[in-house]
Amino acid sequence: MAKMTKSQMLAELAEKTGHSKKEAGAMVDALVSMALVEVKKSGEFAIPGIGKLVKVNRKARLGRNPATGEQIQIPAKTVVKFRVAKAAKEAVL
Repeated sequence: MAKMTKSQMLAELAEKTGHSKKEAGAMVDALVSMALVEVKKSGEFAIPGIGKLVKVNRKARLGRNPATGEQIQIPAKTVVKFRVAKAAKEAVL
């Protein structure tokens, strides 16, 4: 089974809401930009029923170079993670 493309998603969203594909695309783009701004600002953005984007600080750690086996220092960095909502997990599983 193939995954849904953005074009297919916009077509289905437009059909279910009674809007045009262009309007559906603008709504999705607005949601994405709003999510990115909010995660950067407050560190979290929730989409009820689906999950939330969370900004997480990773500590510095020791790792190994797989080619040589040599230990290397991996620096601390900030990453974005997606935490799936309980309702979404239960609906899918």
